[in-house]
Amino acid sequence: MAPARPKKRLFVLDTNVLMHDPSALFRFQEHDIYLPMVVLEELDRAKKGVSEVARNVRQVSRFLDDIMAQGGAIDEGLRLNIALTEHSSELAASGRLFFQTHTLPASLPETLPGSSPDNTILATALALQNGDSHHRVTLVSKDINLRIKASVVGVHAEDYHNDQVLDDVNLLYSGVTELPADFWEHHSKDMESWQENGRTFYRVRGPLTQGWQPNECLSQPGDAGFSALVREVTDGHALIETVTDYGSPRHGVWGIHARNPEQNFALNLLLDPEVDFVTLVGAAGTGKTLLTLAAGLVQTLEENRYKEIIMTRVTVPVGEDIGFLPGTEEEKMTPWMGALMDNLEVLNKTEAGGDWGREATNDLLRNRIKIRSLNFMRGRTFLNRYIIIDEAQNLTSKQMKTLITRAGPGTKVICLGNVAQIDTPYLTETTSGLTYVVDRFKGWPHSGHIILRRGERSRLADYASDVL
Repeated sequence: MAPARPKKRLFVLDTNVLMHDPSALFRFQEHDIYLPMVVLEELDRAKKGVSEVARNVRQVSRFLDDIMAQGGAIDEGLRLNIALTEHSSELAASGRLFFQTHTLPASLPETLPGSSPDNTILATALALQNGDSHHRVTLVSKDINLRIKASVVGVHAEDYHNDQVLDDVNLLYSGVTELPADFWEHHSKDMESWQENGRTFYRVRGPLTQGWQPNECLSQPGDAGFSALVREVTDGHALIETVTDYGSPRHGVWGIHARNPEQNFALNLLLDPEVDFVTLVGAAGTGKTLLTLAAGLVQTLEENRYKEIIMTRVTVPVGEDIGFLPGTEEEKMTPWMGALMDNLEVLNKTEAGGDWGREATNDLLRNRIKIRSLNFMRGRTFLNRYIIIDEAQNLTSKQMKTLITRAGPGTKVICLGNVAQIDTPYLTETTSGLTYVVDRFKGWPHSGHIILRRGERSRLADYASDVL
């Protein structure tokens, strides 16, 4: 007896999936998709405005219009054979798209009263499951509570996983590799070393070199201590360069020094003109903003490598929203830039000239540091700027792409954030835009990444991080 063929899957999409990723229509391969009428109603209500959600909704409408233009009987499903090119790969679904064309018998239990959109979508999925013997019905939603309700009433529900960068955030590229104690015993054969422009280079061969990434930080603790950056990885060997020790009194950066090896690596990447994109991930108090600002001030005011520093961040409040803020764009953004002001106080502690000297320095810094809102970034191009994107963990992958592609010639972009502190709905540690860019850029020779693990604020802050 021949084994029974597995049922074809029918995915019922919640509105938030399409709001999150318009191309979700084409990411279910050979399987079919079903859109309840209430989803179209919610999309219609959300299409107006200039927010990222509104733009995504309008893109969904354009995709649906293209699918409808191909013709075909709606009751039999419309073919999802529009090929999309994204990230150098082609998305081409071979399933069909079904719209809700008639009323389905509502069969929700009495414990789910009311006619909320979520309950209507759930009732539709349950009716399809009870009435369609040819498909295995699955409800796809970013809403955890809807997935819980679906499980309670017996409907199979899943999260939308196509935007998930990693299976586990612990797999995120750290940017630092600790060399074993016997590293040189196995990798010093036929080793070459030389000095160039005051820098020391080594060309090493061995099994560990093939797993390294460009600009990965190498550390070998011990009495001798060895710290280097991977500059190039080719077949059979790697080129590494020893780093500058910014922890020593001779190598201060705008008056500050690295307090641990990770901070030292971060300063080397931030001050390297060949590195155009840097991501710093770490908990509060690890020095992300302070290091980035110090490196930016040195390169902007002393070396004249950049015209100015531009700082921006997502305006997601921790508590209740305080409402409308008066003033210009910069004045509206100022309350969100407390981290910038706090760190500038640390960096601007010049005693020369007394109060007048400090005020003069503050005026200079204010003229060279600009605060900008994310809402007005689309369409802009920044030339020779040092751009700091703070709280980047609250950005989606598409928002991150929009921001980074604003960089023109001579511009450096630094993304700061803590993936364990996400305030945006429907984003997780594995789907955050910050996680996305760390994973995508790790093999590019002009990018660098560091996870800062040690807090350097105070013994009170360190103890609070451990016990609270």
